[in-house]
Amino acid sequence: MFYLCIFCDIAMDIKPSRLVGDKNERGGRHVNNMVCSYWLRGRCNRKPCRFLHQELPQNTHYQISNHFRKNCWQRNPDSDSKSASSLTTLNRSSGSTTPKRSSASNQSHRNNRERTLYSDHKGEWDSTNLRFSSSPTRAGSSSGNGITQKVIGERVCKYWLHGNCVEADKCQYLHSWFKGHGVFKLAELNGHIKAISGIVLPSGSEKLYTASRDGCIRVWDCHTGQCDGVVNLGGEIGSLISAGPWVFAGIKDVKAWNIESCADLSLDGPVGQIYAMVVNNDMLLAGAQNGTLYAWKANKETNAFELATTLEGHNGAVVSLTVGGGRLYSGSMDNTIRVWDLDTLQCIHTLKEHASVVMSLVCWGPYLISCSLDQTIKIWFATEAGNLEVTYTRNEEHGVLSLFGMNNSEGKPILLCSCNDNSVRLYELPSFTEKGRIFAKEEVREIQIGPGGLVFTGDGTGQVDVWKWQAELTSLTSE
Repeated sequence: MFYLCIFCDIAMDIKPSRLVGDKNERGGRHVNNMVCSYWLRGRCNRKPCRFLHQELPQNTHYQISNHFRKNCWQRNPDSDSKSASSLTTLNRSSGSTTPKRSSASNQSHRNNRERTLYSDHKGEWDSTNLRFSSSPTRAGSSSGNGITQKVIGERVCKYWLHGNCVEADKCQYLHSWFKGHGVFKLAELNGHIKAISGIVLPSGSEKLYTASRDGCIRVWDCHTGQCDGVVNLGGEIGSLISAGPWVFAGIKDVKAWNIESCADLSLDGPVGQIYAMVVNNDMLLAGAQNGTLYAWKANKETNAFELATTLEGHNGAVVSLTVGGGRLYSGSMDNTIRVWDLDTLQCIHTLKEHASVVMSLVCWGPYLISCSLDQTIKIWFATEAGNLEVTYTRNEEHGVLSLFGMNNSEGKPILLCSCNDNSVRLYELPSFTEKGRIFAKEEVREIQIGPGGLVFTGDGTGQVDVWKWQAELTSLTSE
């Protein structure tokens, strides 16, 4: 049985190490800024050794666990996605809390259609009264982790990654995981051995859940940053989402469990790997490897999810899903985006502007934002005739893997854009002004935010990084 209440007691302490150049613990002797070549081969017998016996530099000067206690990762139940609110009553005695769109919201949407979409002079698209509704460091400036950068760089120094860069301040590459201001790395969560495929903070829970293509879900304590348990699903996990007290994991079927009651469900129907899932009111939708979308409805009487229908049309695997404005948007490996009416579950549009896989989708007011391996981010807008047209295209130097939208403390929309050069750009919309850049060991596959300005990124190595943004953030799903 698959129960969250049964976990292995695995505690993985997250302890900061000294920065390169600190005193060696073996007799207080100074250590050179180079890794011992004999230690790398397991043959060093010098005690003490004047070279480093560690591979990676650390950027943290303070006690991590104390900072975790002060900035607990727990998500406020009131800030959870409105689209998931109707699922909160499944397996409870209270009645349904299914939200309804207000007439004012519909009127605002109609008014936005009549506005100017794009300014030929400024290269910007109108953003008045809109909010999200979905998913070079210069000389002498601070990198956010206490280390002053002396150069302008676009890449992290590969020698610095292994602790043996001898150029120090003269190095032309970055010696930092972040370029810009106001963001620093708080911790690294290690344990997964393959690419991260999901990061969620369920409503009201004090646990962070991470999923990987290694087939495991790891549960992390939000107060200490320690791993409390590991659940092995026995197959590659392609997607992980949460809605209310429910957590859904997509493998070659869908596993669902209630973290409050420990109810365990297995949702049948899919053929092939599940790569994307999304919840709309009392319906769970999943995109499969065979190009089919599956829709389950929650049955509150039986405390189960029943397969309602399947949506056919894509000729390749469905890898991205989002909902907004009464529409379901699906991105596929067939290079298209299909638009589905959520009332009838019928396909009403097929968008064919991308030249490669549509990796991620985000709804922002009346706009749809899509990204692709064709190195573009496209902004779509509904015309008066009801068709979706591209109103702006952002060209990147690399393929774009993932998008995540949020609002900062000033209410300004920020788009996090992960590219396959192992970096995440932070863009302020609608101008696409770059506010910073996060770097990782491999491609960042998953992005999530938490309370208190926390940002979580999961990369291709299986590592989850916890970042601290000095300004408070608001999830795109909280409005």
